Amino acid sequence: MENKEIIKRLGLIASLLELHGENPFKVRGYSSAVYHLDKADVQVAGKSREELEKLEGVGKGIAATIAEMNETGESATLDKLLAQTPEGLVSLLEINGFGPKKIRTLWQELDITDGKTLYEACKAGKIAAVKGFGAKLQEKLENALQFTFVSQGKFRYRQVEEVIGSLVEQLKSNLPDSLVEAAGEFRRNMEVVNNACIVIGIDDPATAHKFLDNLPSITKNEQASGPFTWRGKFNDLGLTLEIHITDQKKFFNLLLKHTGSAKHLSIPLPENGTLYQIISEQTFGSEADAYSAAGLQFIEPEMREGSFEFQLAQEQKLPELLKLEDLKGTIHNHSTYSDGKNSLREMAEYCKGMGYEYLGIADHSKTAIYANGLDEDRINQQHQEIDELNKELAPFKIFKGIESDILNEGDLDYDDDVLASFDFIVASIHSQLSMDINKATNRLLTAIANPFTTMLGHPTGRLLLKREGYPINHKAVIDACAENNVIIEINAHPFRLDLDWRWVHYALEKGVMLSINPDAHSTAQYELMKYGVLVGRKGGLTKKETFNCLDCEAVDKYFRERKEKVLSKAQ
Repeated sequence: MENKEIIKRLGLIASLLELHGENPFKVRGYSSAVYHLDKADVQVAGKSREELEKLEGVGKGIAATIAEMNETGESATLDKLLAQTPEGLVSLLEINGFGPKKIRTLWQELDITDGKTLYEACKAGKIAAVKGFGAKLQEKLENALQFTFVSQGKFRYRQVEEVIGSLVEQLKSNLPDSLVEAAGEFRRNMEVVNNACIVIGIDDPATAHKFLDNLPSITKNEQASGPFTWRGKFNDLGLTLEIHITDQKKFFNLLLKHTGSAKHLSIPLPENGTLYQIISEQTFGSEADAYSAAGLQFIEPEMREGSFEFQLAQEQKLPELLKLEDLKGTIHNHSTYSDGKNSLREMAEYCKGMGYEYLGIADHSKTAIYANGLDEDRINQQHQEIDELNKELAPFKIFKGIESDILNEGDLDYDDDVLASFDFIVASIHSQLSMDINKATNRLLTAIANPFTTMLGHPTGRLLLKREGYPINHKAVIDACAENNVIIEINAHPFRLDLDWRWVHYALEKGVMLSINPDAHSTAQYELMKYGVLVGRKGGLTKKETFNCLDCEAVDKYFRERKEKVLSKAQ
């Protein structure tokens, strides 16, 4: 069993113990084990009970639970708790800001056992009447449940990447004379995927059907399928799947039809008609041939959303899109100085080993107590270590940064003399997220106007399929970044992907530089940068407009000159 799954199960045990009113010390023990194991990034699989007991935060009882999971893949403690708990209550634990104690109260007092009964109670005004809740929490719960209901059956791109990719490879290997490609939202690199779509070009559709029908990883929906369409779902995820089958001559027509959004396919063309009409009337040997027949430059699959891409394609001005290998370094990252899993040295050496020229370390600022934010003394300590590592690792360079919390009124988290000690500052909102559009926008605008702000971090604070972002006026925020020469990050974490791709092109039109930031809290998370690249490509991002495509010398010069300009104005 993988570490991630073990830690997840320990966390669920902690929540269920609290839900059932068990001894607080026992609850705290499991919560502490989750915290320490997650932070330390210790590999617990394969360790003996004695070895587990020596780990920080892991006592004898929890070591026994982990050992049991290692040996059997199961936990008697977890199974017993789940057997005592209505299934719907477990899903309520996923609601952001709605902990086990509150769920327990509503379970006992109002017999709330699932999302449906909780939503009905919210609509009836019953939650507000319960002691310790009130109208505000009731409204928050109702909104969270609505968001949960809307999100059901949807998956983040990274959740489906492996299963869709694996199925495509299986089809290519086992149907060697066929043409096979993923299509739909997945091929367009959408941040959220509602269903998987694959196109097969094969001269004998029955062969494809026979192979698909016998795959153990997917289940067919007989009623919805037909001779040229296989519909069903992936068993593990529950993700719906549709596979369109045609002869090889029409493969590229069908691939184009099932890749582009409805808007992309229906935009009127210069010579009348639409792309959909053209591919319905002619047969093409490639997608490029179809676009050429429409009088358009070839449009990459991820850009086929029916937005700005058509005008640029008509003018033959579509750019060469950003590639992962164009990135020279990584800016927004965390270490064990705050809430990261790897030391500063480990983060730097791993980054250098990947071939990058520089690392921007941006641990949390002091207000972020929950994330072990840095006070002034620890900032000095970190800067001394960075200086020493830079001498040792040169020409690789660590830039001194901070992810400064944007406080409630838009101020940054330190006095100016402390802010001046950093090479760069990523300004982000992490607290007091319940804001209307005016409050949220003004809070960001104040932070952007601060001369020490180098970069705006995850502008809306969203967590895809988990938490809605606070509403902002994107145009006003982007315009302010252009005016104040502030870079905007595309936070590459698959839960964020924020700045949203729908605003990338507007930012580029305004001359705002974007930075692909993994927000890495471990060395393993550097690989998340690829998801930021996918988002940038959807918005037409190029190497030239991406800040961390600059080499180390250029980034050093940018940070240095920007800070000198700020300090000279302050004198």
